[in-house]
Amino acid sequence: MESSSSSSSVSTITEEEKKKKNPRLVSKSVAIVGGGISGLAAAYKLKSYGLNVTLFETEERAGGKLRSVSQDGLIWDEGANTMMESEMEVTTLLDNLRLREKQQFPISQNKRYIVRNGKPEMIPTNPIALIKSSFLSTKSKFQLMLEPFLWRSSAKNNISDENSKQSVGEFFERHFGKEVVDYLIDPFVAGTSAADVDSLSMPHAFPELWNLEKMFGSVIEGAIRSKLSGKREKRGETSGKKKGRRGSFSFQGGMQTLADMICNELGENFKMNSKVLSLSCSPDEASAFDNWSVSYATNHQKPSPDQSFDAVIMTAPLCNVKEMKISRRGSPFMLDFLPKVDYLPLSVVITTFKKENVKRPLEGFGVLIPSKEQQQNDFKTLGTIFSSMMFPDRAPSDVYLYTTFVGGSRNRDLAKASLYMQ
Repeated sequence: MESSSSSSSVSTITEEEKKKKNPRLVSKSVAIVGGGISGLAAAYKLKSYGLNVTLFETEERAGGKLRSVSQDGLIWDEGANTMMESEMEVTTLLDNLRLREKQQFPISQNKRYIVRNGKPEMIPTNPIALIKSSFLSTKSKFQLMLEPFLWRSSAKNNISDENSKQSVGEFFERHFGKEVVDYLIDPFVAGTSAADVDSLSMPHAFPELWNLEKMFGSVIEGAIRSKLSGKREKRGETSGKKKGRRGSFSFQGGMQTLADMICNELGENFKMNSKVLSLSCSPDEASAFDNWSVSYATNHQKPSPDQSFDAVIMTAPLCNVKEMKISRRGSPFMLDFLPKVDYLPLSVVITTFKKENVKRPLEGFGVLIPSKEQQQNDFKTLGTIFSSMMFPDRAPSDVYLYTTFVGGSRNRDLAKASLYMQ
């Protein structure tokens, strides 16, 4: 794959610069458990500041849920298909890894569809277009337009603390009505997290919107004010800061390219096929750091000799963390305080069609299916991404490639079912 072909170093920080940044940290060692994108990013960042980093990953590859497959001229992702450059840290990472030349933006990114009455309908690209379109009923349009006025009087002190337990669905229904939840919020939540609007906590799923209500009452008014404030701040920034291109994107070779590039930078600091079995902590009263001992097994063999570290960062799934034996001052450290996290099952189905056999191809990003449409029309999928429409290199020129998602909170059993079931 293209993503694994680069072996030259692209670090922009010299050893002298590392020492100048924080000389106290240069001699410190950190263990990171979990080689997904969070662990990789943490390891890369700490290494750039001169720390001695060791990243442990159970599997024989980097990236965790980021997994790209190349087969028979096709390229597809089994995890995340795109990402966004919404934070300055992402911009810096892409620049330092020299990934700009591999960055790919979807063709016709703004063309997205939602199924309504059994057929895909294009979603209007902005609020004004949404009001002018026939996608929502007149009643829902009025609710959208009146939301700033109806909720402006609801000062933050008048918003009940009981709302802190509200689900995503309840929050948006209060502000915009049931139809907006059913045909905009519901498919968006299912398409991004495979969850449902009734089980997700609003303060945790959308903290920014949650805080806008607390500050302004109206979500729309708060969003407008925040956007205007952000523009003023950007005008005051130095010209040296680069602004990332808006919208989602991927890379040549798929999202795995990002993981592989970071993996190449880590080199011997990345231990694959290395499952962490236990962690032992002995606090050092004279230092801000603790003494950690990490026990791990390589290639499912006997445990390797323990390694000592000054700190440990855990980025593995909680279900894996609970399997580890952790002790503090020689006594077992119980993990019963960890919350129960429901990891929703999700399967990806890759389909291809000869272009000559597709009479009416849909151009754009993809199509989402609301749960209401699933119930009314017996749809089984959450949605489909038009992979080769977005990125032409994903399939030969005479083939369409589609990535379809099944399962999630709506249909857990289907995610685990065989493609050949009857």
